[in-house]
Amino acid sequence: MELNVKDKVFLVAGASKGLGYAIAEQLALNGAAVAIASRDQAAIGSAAEALASATGAKVRGYAMDASKAESIANWVSQASKDFGRVDGLVVNAGGPPPGQFDAFSDDDWQAAFQLTLMSAVRMVRETLPHLRAAGGGAILTLTSSSVKEPIDFLLLSNVMRSGVTSLAKSLSKQLASENIRVNNLVPGLIGTDRMVNLDTAQAKAKGISFDEQRAASQALIPLGRYGDPAEFGKAGAFLMSDAASYITGATLVVDGGTMKTVW
Repeated sequence: MELNVKDKVFLVAGASKGLGYAIAEQLALNGAAVAIASRDQAAIGSAAEALASATGAKVRGYAMDASKAESIANWVSQASKDFGRVDGLVVNAGGPPPGQFDAFSDDDWQAAFQLTLMSAVRMVRETLPHLRAAGGGAILTLTSSSVKEPIDFLLLSNVMRSGVTSLAKSLSKQLASENIRVNNLVPGLIGTDRMVNLDTAQAKAKGISFDEQRAASQALIPLGRYGDPAEFGKAGAFLMSDAASYITGATLVVDGGTMKTVW
């Protein structure tokens, strides 16, 4: 199957490592140019060099703080100038910290709101004029399995990422006539640094070892393992590509069969 993304330009946020990097890598492997961003200038610079070396694609890294409106605007503006066009956006930001309701103050809620929900609003708002100028494009939001099955110890994520999912669904209807597709991509338990942090927190809370927690988590997955980032990246690249040209407003789950919900 041809993705037909060669020479297209995609903005991918949160891409110095993990899920964002995995999607950027698959797009680049298929001939796309990618403008990747993350908060850490050194990390995103190293990621851009690695991607360019491994794929031969045009890749540039940009420092961008997803919780800051001005930083997002600067990223989109500079990347569009550097590459000359924009054909798609992958919305992604680091998740809020784990914890139960009583642990969070108003400041915690506000920080999660800015990082997770408002980052999505701002990235889309800044990118839309460029997609319209290109005659259409694709937007993909990375959310969480918590939008379908809330996770007890990820309260902030449950609330904020559900908002991102609803935003994407609403936008998919509003932007369809402009040939702009908007979809959600939901990771299950994918073997990234984020999962190391979550397993560590869970193990501490339960008073068990890291290995015991990881084994218990993987035992709940029908396929019996955490997903490989490349498996997730391929799903993301597909949704961004012309191969998914009749898919919009959808939420694709990549979770090894974990979820029990039927929708």
